[in-house]
Parts: sequence; structure tokens; C-alpha cells
Amino acid sequence: MADVTTHNPTDFAAQEKQRRGSSSSRTAVPAEEPPNHKEQPDGVGHDKIELTEEDCYDELGYSFPSWKKWTILTIIFLVQVSMNFNTSLYSNALTGIEKDFGVSAQAARLGAAIYLITYAFGCELWAPWSEELGRKWVLQASLFFTNIWQIPVALAPNFGTILVCRALGGLSTAGGSVTLAMVADMWEADTQQYAVAFIVFSSVGGSVLGPIVGGFVEQYCAWQWNIWIQLIFGGFVQIIHLWVPETRSTVMMDKIAKKRRKSGQQPNVYGPNELLSFKERFSAKEILVTWIRPFRMFLTEPIVLVLSLLSGFSDALIFMFIQSFSLVYKQWDFEPWAVGVTFCAIGLGYLLGWLSFFPAIKRNIKQRQQNPDDERAQYESRLWWLLYTAPCLPIGLIIFAWTCTGPPLHWIGSMIAAAIVGVANYAIYMATIDYMICAYGPYSASATGGNGWSRDFLAGVLTLPATPFFSSKLPILGNIPLLTQPIDIGSNPLAYACTILFCISSLLVVAVYIIYWKGPVLRKRSPFAQQLSEARQDTDGRRLSYVPSSGARRASRAYSSASEHDQAWEARQRVGRTPSQARLDQRTRVGSIGGSRRSSLQEERRRGQNVA
Repeated sequence: MADVTTHNPTDFAAQEKQRRGSSSSRTAVPAEEPPNHKEQPDGVGHDKIELTEEDCYDELGYSFPSWKKWTILTIIFLVQVSMNFNTSLYSNALTGIEKDFGVSAQAARLGAAIYLITYAFGCELWAPWSEELGRKWVLQASLFFTNIWQIPVALAPNFGTILVCRALGGLSTAGGSVTLAMVADMWEADTQQYAVAFIVFSSVGGSVLGPIVGGFVEQYCAWQWNIWIQLIFGGFVQIIHLWVPETRSTVMMDKIAKKRRKSGQQPNVYGPNELLSFKERFSAKEILVTWIRPFRMFLTEPIVLVLSLLSGFSDALIFMFIQSFSLVYKQWDFEPWAVGVTFCAIGLGYLLGWLSFFPAIKRNIKQRQQNPDDERAQYESRLWWLLYTAPCLPIGLIIFAWTCTGPPLHWIGSMIAAAIVGVANYAIYMATIDYMICAYGPYSASATGGNGWSRDFLAGVLTLPATPFFSSKLPILGNIPLLTQPIDIGSNPLAYACTILFCISSLLVVAVYIIYWKGPVLRKRSPFAQQLSEARQDTDGRRLSYVPSSGARRASRAYSSASEHDQAWEARQRVGRTPSQARLDQRTRVGSIGGSRRSSLQEERRRGQNVA
């Protein structure tokens, strides 16, 4: 019997379900057969059985030992640092590019802006493919192409080559959408926060590492070394990334199913992707659906849209703030290398922000354990610490505004303010990412891709106007009657410009509190998040690696697949839980598969017959 379901074509969640589960080749156990039917050893005359997480949980990334998870994550940490390092180190090559190609400083900055803008789209384009093809080789391909495009930039015969290759390098970068999704591959929602915090730190840390290294390169080396260093670092992380195993559950399940068929253990079992032909998975329509998934989620999912805009505007404000550093510290006669070292203040803020989340995470875990049925405890409590750290953004900006005016004030005041801003930027990124990964587990790469897109796109767009923004003439409001001349912001342009950023950031902080209190309403307006939440309830809170199909819920989810499941269950009842089952219960809170699951399957079959 084919899996017959009804779908609203305008419903994104329904379309995902239909795409994953409506193929006639992906069949469930016929409804008229009893749940404990027997299969022939050779599988002749019987439907193919789809392997699910419950069948092989101990072999998936969730069950990797802690040392293996953190080894993988440490390598991914370096990969993410490398990606963000590439976005910022180029800025220290501007002076050399101006001289060699005879372009203005503003034109030279276009290479930085175009990289950030195309980086934003690169994250969106690579993310969904990592969900379809797996994380490892998609990330390897991304690293390879990113590294390749560094070479023509360093050897560029003209400025146009630099712009074109910087754009291609940005498009080739997978970014945090893939690296953060690997956290969802190995940690359940209840235990992911320390890992998310670690990867977020690598993302923001890579951005400040660029100018720290670049300051020394700018002063003592040719500008091309800013590019060669990116290539050396990128090549190194690509090589060590080869030792990272695949973590995407659906891809791992395909390999597990092949292994079981080959050994004869389960001759009829197939992985989730094996039940669709190559043509079905990668038709022109499927490729288009895959590519536009992150953009659709960004535009149609309220949670993704609101949190991504919050995080994006925050990062854009920070980026403009950082652009002022060279102007600020030249007032104290800082050399290029010394200006680079000043970015350590923001790095210290990121470090403090990361460490501050440790007690907050402990509190959050305890709260979720004490209130397992409370939606606010499971979701919005992840934003609790942001209520206290987000105000650091406007506070840091206003302090910086009036301590960055040069002598006779000491430069240390502005660095303290920069550290406070760093705490806020880390906290906003961490909290919003953690919230979205929890809400969109199996498609967290696409969901967090929207967050990354906002951050990189807005930062790129504001790269060019950033330096003029801090100039003495600010042509804002120039077309308003009675204000027909550019506004002269006086002898303290840096102070007034940063004060404007303070005002904008204050509005963003208000949005944090609105999201915290209105989060449940936003989720209820999100059919995709609601579907995943209901599916997790069916598995007692365990994270899913794909959007489940309706009806039989991908056939074997309720262990209707074959007699070996029934025999294994009966054996566990006789002799007690095996060590692997004990680990499974501990990690997922999924009990033994008994009568309640079988009754649930029968009820699903009855519903399926009614629909048919």
C-alpha cells in the first residue's frame, strides 16, 4: 500500500513531509498484516523496510563517546575559525592594494564587502546539501574551493581579478550553518548547549583573530601575505578535517543498512535515502527545493526570521563599530600592529561571554529537568541569560563613544568598552543559535543558515559606508526640509557616530525581551516547528534527523518492520536490558518497545486506512 497523505501545497512543513515520505517505493508494512508478521530470510515478496534511528541509535553520532565527540568538535572549531578568519584578514591588505592597483581606499574595501555578501549566500547554498549528502564531503568541497580561490587573489594581475575571486571564495564558504548542524548530529537538544557555545566562540573568535594577525602582516610583510596566510591556514584545517567521520544521521543510516544487508542480518532493510532513486532525489525540482529551503525558512518561519534579524543587525552594528578602530587608535599614534592588538579587547569580551554561559547552561538544564512538560522551560529558558547580557551592547557602545575621542583620555577606557560589547555580541549569537537548533534539529543547518545570512549580508552591506559614517560630515537627514545641508557632527565625529549606534542597539535589546515573552506564540505560528515538536513527543523527546512522514511515520519507527525486532524485545524482557539498551534509555529517555508502541502502530494504520 502506498503511503497516502493529504498536503497543503503552500505549507512548507507538509511539502518537506511529502518530499521525504510520499514516494511509492518508500512503503510501509501493509495495514492488513498483523504487527508481528514474519518475513522470509531472502525477503522475496515483501516490502523494503526503512531503517530509523531507533533501529541503530547506538551506531549514530548521538552515541559517540564523549572523547570522540569533542575531538571532532575541536577540529570543527578550527575549521570555523579559518572561515571567519578569511572574512577579516583581507582588510589589512587594503593599503597595499591601493598602491599596487591605483584604486581608492573605498574601492579596495569592496573586496571585503563582496566577500561577506557572497559568504552570506554561500552559507545558504551549502547548508541544505549537507543535509542531503552528508556533512563531511560537503564541508571538504567547501574548504577546497575556498582555498583554491585564494591563489588568484594573491597573484592577481589587476583589481578586477581580486573582486571576482573574492566573490567566488565567499560563495564557496559553507560557514557556521554546517558546522553548527554537526552539533545537532551528535547531541540531543537537552545536552547540546556546551557544544553550541564552543562552536559559536570559534565563529566570533575567528573574526577578531584576523585583524590581530593582520596588524603584524600589514606592518612587516607585503599585502599578498594576508592572502597566503589564509591559504596556509585553510589548507591545514582541510587536511585535519579528513579525519572527521560523517555525522549526518540519514547518511550514516544508509551505510548501516548496507552493512546489515551485506551481512545478512536484515536483508530487507534500507537507509532513508536508499529508498529514493538518484533521479527522485536530485531532479531539477529537488535541487531547486533544496537550494531555496534556507531562504524559505528565513522568510516563512517566524522564529528564524525574528531571531536572524536580531542577530544580523547586532553583528552589523558590531562590524561598523570595529571599522572605527583604525581611526580611533591613530589618535594615540598606534602603529598598525598595535591597532591589531587592540582587537584582543573584543576577543576578551567573547571569552568572558562564553564562560558566562556555563552557569547559565547549568541552570537551564536543571530547569528543563524539573519542568519537562513546560514549553517555556524547554525553549525560552535558553534565552534567559540573554536578558542580562544583551544590554551590554548599548552600554558598551555609549561608553566607547565618549572614551574614543583621543588624548587626554587614556585608550584603556575604549578597550574596556569594546570588551563589554564583545560579551553582548557573543551572547546574542549563542542564545539565538541555541534556540533555533533546539526548535529545528533535523534542519538546523537551513535554519541557522538564515541567522548566518543576516549576520554576513548586513555586515557586508555596511562595510563600504562604515568609514564615511565616522567622518566629520554626516549627510543623514539632508533631504528633510530645513535640513538641506549635510549635518556637521562637530569635532567629535567618532563619538556622535557611536552614539547613533547606541540608539539603534537599544531598540534591538527591546526586541530580545519581546522574543522571550512571545516565543510560544511565534512557535505556534510556525507549522514546521510545531510538526517537529509533535514528532519529538512521539519519540519521548529524542531529536529527529529528518522530518517524519505521516501515517506509518516511516514504517519501522514503531518497530513494525520484522520479526527480529519482536524477538529482540522479547529477549530484553526475559534477560533485562543490554548495555547498549541501557545507554539508549539514558540518552533518549525512550523505554523498551512494548505494547504501547504496537497499539500506536495499529492506530496509525487505522488512520492510514481511513485516509486511503
